[in-house]
Amino acid sequence: MMKNAIQEMTCIVCPNGCRLQVVEKDGKIEVTGATCKKGVAFAENELRNPTRSIASTVKTIFPDCPYVSVKTDGELPKGKIMQAMEQINAVTLKERLPIGGIVLEDVFGVNIVVTSDMTASPAPCRIGGEQAAVSGRDKV
Repeated sequence: MMKNAIQEMTCIVCPNGCRLQVVEKDGKIEVTGATCKKGVAFAENELRNPTRSIASTVKTIFPDCPYVSVKTDGELPKGKIMQAMEQINAVTLKERLPIGGIVLEDVFGVNIVVTSDMTASPAPCRIGGEQAAVSGRDKV
C-alpha cells in the first residue's frame, strides 16, 4: 500500500461487514469505519500479513466416497494459497478418516483436515451434487 493512500475494505470478522478506510501514516496504520476493535485488528493484519482459510476436496480410493471435503484448521499466508493447493491436489486418501482427521500436516503452518466423517456408514460423500451410491443400485 502506498503511504498516505486510502484503501477501502470490508471487514469480514463479524456479520456487521463494516466498510473500513485504511491509511498508513508515518509507519502507523489508521483505520476508520470500524465499529469495534476487531475491525481495526482485521485491517492492520490485512495490510501487514494477509491470511486466508482454504476449503477444497481430495481424491480417495473408495468407490462409495471418491472425493472428500477438506479445509485448513487455521489460516495460512495469502501468498501461499496456490502452493498449498498444489499439495492438496496431489493427495489421494487411502484410509478412512473421521471429521478432523489430518490429511496433510504443517502446510505453511496449518493442517489440512477432513470435514466429513468417512468412517460413517454410509460415508457422507457426494458425486456431482448427489450422494454416492452405497450398493451400486440405489442412490441414498
